[in-house]
Amino acid sequence: MVRYAKGAAAMTAALLLSTAAVAQEKRVVTWNADYDPIPLAAAEALIADFEAANPEIDVQLTNFDHEAYKNAIRNFLTADPPDLANWYAANRMRPFVEAGLFADISDVWANNGLNESLASSVLSSTIDGKQYAVPYTYYQWGIYYNRDAYKAAGVDLPGEGGVTWEQFLANCEKFKAAEIDCVTTGSSALWPVAGIFDYLSLRTNGYQFHSDLAAGKISWTSPETRAVFAEFAKLQPYVTANHAAIDWQDAAAIFVQNKAAHYVMGNFAVGVFKEGGMTNDNLGFMVFPEITAGVARAEEAPTDTIHLTSGAKNPDDAKAFLAYVASAEAQSKWNAAVGQLPTNKDATVDPADPFLTAGFQALSTATGGIAQFWDRDADAEYAKAGMEGFQQFLVQPDQLEAILERLEQTRLRLYPQ
Repeated sequence: MVRYAKGAAAMTAALLLSTAAVAQEKRVVTWNADYDPIPLAAAEALIADFEAANPEIDVQLTNFDHEAYKNAIRNFLTADPPDLANWYAANRMRPFVEAGLFADISDVWANNGLNESLASSVLSSTIDGKQYAVPYTYYQWGIYYNRDAYKAAGVDLPGEGGVTWEQFLANCEKFKAAEIDCVTTGSSALWPVAGIFDYLSLRTNGYQFHSDLAAGKISWTSPETRAVFAEFAKLQPYVTANHAAIDWQDAAAIFVQNKAAHYVMGNFAVGVFKEGGMTNDNLGFMVFPEITAGVARAEEAPTDTIHLTSGAKNPDDAKAFLAYVASAEAQSKWNAAVGQLPTNKDATVDPADPFLTAGFQALSTATGGIAQFWDRDADAEYAKAGMEGFQQFLVQPDQLEAILERLEQTRLRLYPQ
């Protein structure tokens, strides 16, 4: 059953609806979510499949629009919690875990072998050694490259494993000589440049450093943070010069017109690239190169999760549903419907889509963890300050000390030591 809630009044009405009549016949699991039409249809199919295998259980989903959900979640988790609630992984779930509103589901992970099948998402689902989330869908970020730009500049195409960081930077010099931007981005809305910073941070110091930096636990003036900006400085001369004045779709136009060789972006952009005239023949994908040898490869993949609430009235059946959501079968079907990637490494993706296939391979084999993207991993004010700093550094690299000092003052204000 799916109910719809739009705004606080509707939410209250939905939460007060009695399930007594149904409960006399079936055990009820309540689930609050915030789906658009396509994933909502996938959720309905997921529920139908689960209920067919478990006819004694009735999963009741109440669906909110996104903004109403963001505003309502803490209220309903406190006042009248459903059994299950949608949210996000890693630092985004931490406030609800620390407030005691999301429940420990380490037993679901242990009893269903999820530490193996969801191996790449263990770190982003874990706080203080316990699992609090079931991740079921994500999408990759990485480097999309233009084969025609490579040909125009006389640069060899990346191999199956991509290129080294040294090779990437050397190629950037060749693209510059050919008057082709090595990397394009549009940072007028700030967030696209965070994707570049995130990968530089993950590749320089690893997942845990990056997560702690986003959580305000690490100084912006530390040697480790400076090391990230040292790598950023190597890339800066090769990024589209007017990026701060354009948005990500403007940069996509530069990319499809063969005026740029690479775009660090999420897989949602493939449709835009193809609308601009690119095809599988001239569009490629590779993971971001290794920078520090021995640092386990982490990837950027914003992840949607489902959580057991601490106030769940039917935790046992809710856990059974979570185990089903985590299964390869359920995730293959769900993600085929929504065009994203399953977090279960034993699931399948459309072999005809080279970008889904490449992304699934990259994420499923990421032993270093899955980052969520800067503006998910960091709180809103801190995220904005960081992205402003990343953008300014790409425009004014000589202002590094001022940028780092400003970010450090913001950190100390938001996270008093």
